Amino acid sequence: MIENSLILGIESSCDETAAAVVRAGSHPLSNVVASQMALHANYGGVVPELASREHLRNIVLVVREALTRASAAAGHPVTFADLDAIAVTEGPGLAGALLVGITYAKALAYGLDKPLIAVNHLEGHIHAVLMEAREASATPMELPLLALVVSGGHTHLYLAQHPHQQQGSALPDQTAAPWRYRNVGRTVDDAAGEAYDKVAKLLGLGYPGGPWIDVLAPHGNPRAVPFNFAQIKPRPHREGISLPNKKSPTEPREGNTTFDFSFSGIKTAVLRYTQTHQMAEAIEARRRAFAANPTLKPSSPESVALCDPQTLDLIASFQYAVVGNLLRQTFAAAEAFGAHGLVVSGGVSANSELRRRFQAEADRRGLPVAFPSLALSTDNAAMIAAAAWPKFLSRSFAPEDLSATPQLRLG
Repeated sequence: MIENSLILGIESSCDETAAAVVRAGSHPLSNVVASQMALHANYGGVVPELASREHLRNIVLVVREALTRASAAAGHPVTFADLDAIAVTEGPGLAGALLVGITYAKALAYGLDKPLIAVNHLEGHIHAVLMEAREASATPMELPLLALVVSGGHTHLYLAQHPHQQQGSALPDQTAAPWRYRNVGRTVDDAAGEAYDKVAKLLGLGYPGGPWIDVLAPHGNPRAVPFNFAQIKPRPHREGISLPNKKSPTEPREGNTTFDFSFSGIKTAVLRYTQTHQMAEAIEARRRAFAANPTLKPSSPESVALCDPQTLDLIASFQYAVVGNLLRQTFAAAEAFGAHGLVVSGGVSANSELRRRFQAEADRRGLPVAFPSLALSTDNAAMIAAAAWPKFLSRSFAPEDLSATPQLRLG
């Protein structure tokens, strides 16, 4: 029966090898992730060649573990023969890393004579939230939805709709047609998560930078250092985003606007602040201290003690400014396009201040907002299997010559 169909999801777009078995696009039986964080922390960022090598080492083991855990959750053996489809990330991501997952998925699908489904990584992040909302039987959000996908590699705003749903209708549960997405905002340079990583490295903190800044920021004054974001000029008409008209909020009218993001400027502003306030010596001392004790966690008292009040104020001010910019652009776009709900996903959606301020603003506006669980905030394969479900129902399968698309766009 269709409601018992199982999809094996495979994700290898960056530095995490993941596999998951999901029933009917909404019920994850397993979700296994092999992280490479400790390896790349030695370099302060992801090294593509090393990431590809680790994917090769991990992918078979991760898929086997996903089937083992799915069997335990189902209460009976779940084997390759029980799968109804294989879903894999097509892009965007690192070319070599993507190819590992795609090559394995293609071989598996061919050997099992199962359909192969290609999934956009960004759509996967959106469906991570939708999957959990359906699984929790929460009050359905109405369409259209505005989705903010914010992570180390992406900061995008998408207007998400479904071809079988009307304006203001409830979020579909099971549907036989893929979703439609319209990109209404994106970063023009660094992604928000990338800015977190770079600022953390600049201040002598650990990698990835997001958890460090999130934990340390409450110890500082978020208004101590005023950061401003310059107005981004609208893109040319062929790439620009037109404001909706009043009769139909999702239809364009004359005139362009932009809900784009830019985070390279605040990264440079943090660097200049450290230079003008003679913070280099303290930063180097902190870097040596963390190198001598690599097991220190962001929440440990020793980590906080290694940051002087000036550094903590700078961290708090940086995070306050970044979250504020994400909030302003997102809610401005939601209002302009008449969104009936808001979805926030991606690794940065795990940030505690972001969740708190977005929830408060959404409550003030009476706009439903949904976040993924912390386990599904970062890259995982359950989201890939969930995003593949509408494609499975509509039989939108991948061609035999499927390959990696590192710059793949959504919408």
